[in-house]
Amino acid sequence: MKRSSGARLCATAALGALSLTLLTACSDEGSDDSKESTGSSSSSSAPAAKARTAAELEKLLLAQGDVKGYKVASADDTLPKSKSDVKADKAECAPLAYAMSGLAPGETEANASNTVTQDAAGTSSKAPKDVSEADIESAFKVDMTFVGLSSYDGDGAEKALKAVSDGVKACSGGFGIAAQGEKQKITKVAEGKASGTGDESVAFSVGSDMDGQGTATFNTEVVRVSNTVATYYTVNFANLETGKAAEIPTAVIEGQAAKLK
Repeated sequence: MKRSSGARLCATAALGALSLTLLTACSDEGSDDSKESTGSSSSSSAPAAKARTAAELEKLLLAQGDVKGYKVASADDTLPKSKSDVKADKAECAPLAYAMSGLAPGETEANASNTVTQDAAGTSSKAPKDVSEADIESAFKVDMTFVGLSSYDGDGAEKALKAVSDGVKACSGGFGIAAQGEKQKITKVAEGKASGTGDESVAFSVGSDMDGQGTATFNTEVVRVSNTVATYYTVNFANLETGKAAEIPTAVIEGQAAKLK
């Protein structure tokens, strides 16, 4: 992938938290032939707790220093602000599109999100004119994970996980997404190997058409901890050329799960 001189500015600004705008420029979502999904699947025997508010979820998101080697940033400028900004051309695929966008995969208004990016040390303080080609390559070789939290009344969290699991099967042949003014063609959806974190977890990968320049692959995992659901969607810009999917960092999943317990 050729990068113009403007990439120097983008790389410098993006080292702390690479933007979705940059991702869109390279193409968006993606797929893989990952192995089977599902982690632990259990139903809570205790009475369902009342859903947490969006403000409470904001406080439960990973913060700077919670996960060593990663930088945490607000998702205000990178992720869609509401479900109205994300449209799937098949209703059964909407929960997958939402999970990949840091939005609630189920029916709730309680939602919060941020980005957790692998720390690319040594270049974020450089002026644009001092950023070398090697610095730019390093900036693109980091994993960036979009983390979303949502909370539900009653059995809403269980229903959200089921909607994702059902969507993985129903949407295996692909679907279309329109988000923030950009259209994206998902060519394939496959079950993935879930981490087994929390009370229940589902993983999937998607193959994303790169405007006729091949297919990129991306992984997503959805984890339920009691009545709160966490979604993780990881990208690595350097991998866009290879089609190889970035793995969702275990440290990020475990760190976020620990804050939800």
